[in-house]
Amino acid sequence: MTSPELSSPSSQRSLSEKGDAIHVEDGKVAADSQLYNPHVDVSGVDERALMRKVDLRTIPWLSFLYLLCFLDRTSIGNAKLYNMEGSLGITDSQYLLCLTVFFFSYALFEVPSNIVLKRLSPSLWLSVLMFLWGIMMTVQGLVHDFKGLIVMRWMLGMFEAGFFPGVTYYLSCWYKRSEFGIRAAIFFSAATISGAFGGLLAAGISKMDGIGGKPAWAWIFIIEGLVTVVAGAVSYWIIVDFPDSATFLSEAERTVVIRRLQSDAQFSAAGEKMSWRHIRKALTEWKTYLCMIVYAGVDMPLYAIALFLPSIIKEVSYAATPANLLTVPIYALACISTCVVGFLADRYGNRGMFNFILLSIAGVGYIILIISRNAALSYFAVFLAASGIYPCIPNTVAWMSNNVEGSYKRSVSLAMVISWGNLHGAVSSNVYRAKERPWYPLGHGLVLMFLISGVISTALFIFLLKRENARRDRGERDEIIEGREGGFEANGRFTSVDHARREKGDEWSGYRYTL
Repeated sequence: MTSPELSSPSSQRSLSEKGDAIHVEDGKVAADSQLYNPHVDVSGVDERALMRKVDLRTIPWLSFLYLLCFLDRTSIGNAKLYNMEGSLGITDSQYLLCLTVFFFSYALFEVPSNIVLKRLSPSLWLSVLMFLWGIMMTVQGLVHDFKGLIVMRWMLGMFEAGFFPGVTYYLSCWYKRSEFGIRAAIFFSAATISGAFGGLLAAGISKMDGIGGKPAWAWIFIIEGLVTVVAGAVSYWIIVDFPDSATFLSEAERTVVIRRLQSDAQFSAAGEKMSWRHIRKALTEWKTYLCMIVYAGVDMPLYAIALFLPSIIKEVSYAATPANLLTVPIYALACISTCVVGFLADRYGNRGMFNFILLSIAGVGYIILIISRNAALSYFAVFLAASGIYPCIPNTVAWMSNNVEGSYKRSVSLAMVISWGNLHGAVSSNVYRAKERPWYPLGHGLVLMFLISGVISTALFIFLLKRENARRDRGERDEIIEGREGGFEANGRFTSVDHARREKGDEWSGYRYTL
């Protein structure tokens, strides 16, 4: 499927003849790979029980935190329905600018944040970020004019920037490539839950209108912000660090986690020293830039739905509170779709083909939205769009993560991909103009354009990865290994296979890309 030991039969013969492939027998790394902690006896460790233990300590809490994260960034769409613009005296253009500025600071700080995360620790860095954006969210409910709101949106984007790329990178350091997709999907499904929960919560908080002299929209920001502050404060003691330093595991358990990652061609799992060489590789990697285009084709439509779904439904003849409530079943379907696709993509591979199909389904939804002038039909089309778009986010992130080896390189590559996609949230923030209501043909048309670009770039990514795998199968990328026959000088000269693996990462001839 994705890792060297799951390559095609012809590939396995070629690699085995060179002794380059990584083989796993009974959960142990074969002798041709340098064994992590060879002195540690791991015979008493139940691998299945160990991974369940890791799942329980990582996925539930991080998913809850991402629910709060996505809730905080998109709740402005719900607040708008409760006269936020009139209360602050801002125009439609100023409101769109407040949405836009969030994405500029968000995209700007994602790559630096991931580098800091690797240098510090997840428990410290992620907790600090969350505590600070919770404060910004709370203060957003205390502003009195346009200037105050736009400053808070900039600050909110700056502190939220490191969370999603940080957690996706962090999870990739715990799980094998064939396990990462479903975990990323469950984590990201919190975004769909936040969409459903956000509508319900906003409807409930709106009942506080006038309490303390504050309007309903202000209470939405204040209540949600205070919850985030508390969650950030306690996260330091709940979030666990990277596998090689996780205190909730015994030394034998840590050893098993790292050995199983190394058996999956994650050679840097045991630790990697900070080097600008790794960062330069990420900055010059063709896969990074092509995946950035793929992700933008997904992320722009995602934010279009997240920010404007309540308004879209309201404009096709529903009032504010019913519009918020009618988003709930849409997000429920998106949540189910996200988790199912995550499971199937892990099991069967072909993440690119899943992207292709899902983006096509979303495209059909937006074609209907463009041509429809019937409220019920448009509502049905939004179900298609959401169920196609939401699963593509974790699937694309997992696809990129699966195809990058090297701890720092993967950290920077993921941050670049996600930051570029989020920058297109600035586009999403400006495509649904008040003058286009109630059917928003221009906004829907631009979203459809991005979906088409996602389909095309996905097909190109699949083709190029498949072509590179074929070249490696034919031996065109073989390195010269001292004491062994074969190889080409242009591919590098190394003292051992293990030396080549560590130096070249996913460029090593025995590495196979996920299609």
